[in-house]
Amino acid sequence: MPGALRSRLPILVAALALLALLAWWLWPKPPAAPSAPPPVPVGLATVEQRDVPQWVRGIGSVESLHAVTLRPQVEGVLAEVRFREGQDVRRGELLARIDDREYAAALLRAEADLASNRAQLVAGEQDLARYRALLEEEAVSQQTVEQQTATTERLRAAVKASEAAVATAQVQLSYTRITAPVGGRVGLRRVDPGNLVRTGDTEGLVTVTQLDPISVIFSLPQEQLSRLHPLLKGEAAEVTAYDRDNGTALAQGRLATVDNQVDPASGMVRLRAEFANQDGKLWPGQFVAMRLRIGAQPAALVVPTQAVRQGLKGPFAFRVRDDKAELVPLEVGYQDDEIAIITKGLGAGDRIVVDGHSRLKPGTAVRDAAAKTGGGA
Repeated sequence: MPGALRSRLPILVAALALLALLAWWLWPKPPAAPSAPPPVPVGLATVEQRDVPQWVRGIGSVESLHAVTLRPQVEGVLAEVRFREGQDVRRGELLARIDDREYAAALLRAEADLASNRAQLVAGEQDLARYRALLEEEAVSQQTVEQQTATTERLRAAVKASEAAVATAQVQLSYTRITAPVGGRVGLRRVDPGNLVRTGDTEGLVTVTQLDPISVIFSLPQEQLSRLHPLLKGEAAEVTAYDRDNGTALAQGRLATVDNQVDPASGMVRLRAEFANQDGKLWPGQFVAMRLRIGAQPAALVVPTQAVRQGLKGPFAFRVRDDKAELVPLEVGYQDDEIAIITKGLGAGDRIVVDGHSRLKPGTAVRDAAAKTGGGA
């Protein structure tokens, strides 16, 4: 028996060890402590302190400072057109000519009448001088002198009328030469040579539009009036015109004037800005987006607009300290599509979240998404 027991002892020890291991495996274990969630990747920016120009925006339409429709001022056959459609012309340049033979002949008749009346006036004045000399010798009567004086005055009046007729004929003749009243670009021709043109034609011959300089008329809310009037004193305010489709800057100019009344229907006030337009990027009738500088705020605390969030209690931002996000209420003094000026809540150099807000709450661990993580090959 003792020998048999000794031979079974290792089996019993192994069985006991297996039972102990099985009991440890099946015994309920205390729950493991939860692991901390990984930091949330966010986009970060730093609060800057700098001078900030302030702008207002509106929509405007481009208008020429001078746009003239050329209409005939005398009747006749359009003999010649001396411009090409779309051509740039100078002020005073000859653009078209009406058949002037009738008006040249009328001028010759008026000049002949003037010469005849002047000759008659000279003869009348000479007769008057002789009659006055004879009157002193009592060779003619006082009545004869008075009659000759009246005749002389009538001849003087005839000369003046003839001079007026000559001037009128000269003006009529000048109207047969149609010149550019302003420098600019010629539009589409509306009448071809050989057609009879009349003063009553409403369409005219062509339109000449000044393109450089050019203006833009745009509107702003009447609440901006108190900030607009000072802009007209001293150096003119800066204005930029942008393409409405893709936001490309087209031209930069200056505010010229503010209208003298507010539109009661819309509550808007109209403004005119002027631009140099040598490259022709602004075109009459074109709609553009306008940006007007209305002032500047020195030493302002500036953050990207994306950092400012709206909550039930007003605007706020997430500030990052010790790699954790904290919610900070804000007071915003000015905001546009790009920046916001903070008057209370943040300080220069603070790091704030600009992207990744949806996963944040106060105390959330964060990391800069732009920073490179460790590891790698």
